[in-house]
Amino acid sequence: MKKILLAAALIVLMGVYSPVSAGSNRKQQRAAAEVVARKQGFYKDVFMDSGIALTSRRELPAAPFLGLSMESFVSSVNRHKPATKMDSLMQTKVMIGDENDTNGILLYPDGAPRYRMIYMNGGSASKHGKSLFKEGRDRIVKFVKGGGSYLGTCAGAYLASSGAYTGKKSRYTKLYLGLWPSFVHSTRLSKSKTAMTIPKKSSLMRYFDFGKDGVVKEVYHNGGCYAMWNDIKPFPKGGEILSYYIFNDTKKVKIDGKPSAWAYKGGKYEGRVVSCGSHPEGVKNGERREYMAAMMLHAIEGNGVPQPKGALKAGEVREMNKRTEDNDPAYTRIGDKQYHHFTVNVTKKCKKVVVSLEGYEGENNFDLALFGKRGELAFSDNTTYKSDAKGCDKQLVIKKPKAGKWYVSVHCQTTVTANDSFYGTEYSGRLDVLNGVPYKVSVKFE
Repeated sequence: MKKILLAAALIVLMGVYSPVSAGSNRKQQRAAAEVVARKQGFYKDVFMDSGIALTSRRELPAAPFLGLSMESFVSSVNRHKPATKMDSLMQTKVMIGDENDTNGILLYPDGAPRYRMIYMNGGSASKHGKSLFKEGRDRIVKFVKGGGSYLGTCAGAYLASSGAYTGKKSRYTKLYLGLWPSFVHSTRLSKSKTAMTIPKKSSLMRYFDFGKDGVVKEVYHNGGCYAMWNDIKPFPKGGEILSYYIFNDTKKVKIDGKPSAWAYKGGKYEGRVVSCGSHPEGVKNGERREYMAAMMLHAIEGNGVPQPKGALKAGEVREMNKRTEDNDPAYTRIGDKQYHHFTVNVTKKCKKVVVSLEGYEGENNFDLALFGKRGELAFSDNTTYKSDAKGCDKQLVIKKPKAGKWYVSVHCQTTVTANDSFYGTEYSGRLDVLNGVPYKVSVKFE
């Protein structure tokens, strides 16, 4: 099944770009296809933040180019005008939550990432950070620490950092996210264009060859930054430089050879953070779009590894009925299109394993599925055993199982209906799934 999905993804990608037009050979196309195809465990691929004090962008050309699904929040005004009261109310509803979704759009009820990646637009990092409030900033940090990835350009790169330098002093540290555990430095260059050089060993070269010279020309730059580090915030372990500026006009600024794109991953369970000081995000074709696409692929490739909720034991019914507010993720309800993973230890004497799933009375009008596989996490595209009929209540029967560690997953197939609106994406339909579906799961050995 994995090979079929990978082949399908490769066909889709090759239908979008060719090795000639995209500067990408078959090996690079396959690497891109593998990343795109790895969708399991998330509601959708990309969430774009075009909120208060950011560019009110509604399209991200690299997303459809790669075949990635996307949703967004878009402020009603551009970054140069003050936000309206409705802008603030809508952003708070989306990013922090309301009664229909107390965890906010980025997170599942247990705090796991709901999207594979968040993209943060350009604009004013400090103003947007302030508009998110501490709760909104904490949601984004939790998203990345839980395995979701982050890509930010210009203001998004500032916001991801631990602090910005414009001269000898740092500023706005409290309003930033600290996802890049070092500093950035302002280029002091506005309304200009720079070129980027991408080293042969850069992770971006996994997906495109950028004209085989590794140079991307005329990338718009407006007040962006470059990565920096010092004795206070040294270059972090897990960090990497993806590209460098080419800018020879020393009469303006001296940024030639400074890091223009960089990345950081804190561990296998965390998502990857990718930052870029310039603006390739709005370009609809050519190497600049490929530059943006490569950064998106690298970010998503760095999604954190899912962690099982715990072990299922014979004679014990595990009740997954906690809410977000209970702060007990190991026993919290499941969200839309989410997977909950559990382990089952099977001995040599075992002849049959029966996993039972049961909904709660009054809250059982959802579709939950069961999957099982030995030795690795079970998803719908790699599972050995499955029970995915409509409804909550079902059993998964594994006859003559091999001894060892098995993985059982519960998958919520019920989801909301997404609609385009003035403020980006709004939901209708099964809104009750956003606060999670309670269920009971147990195992029996025979």
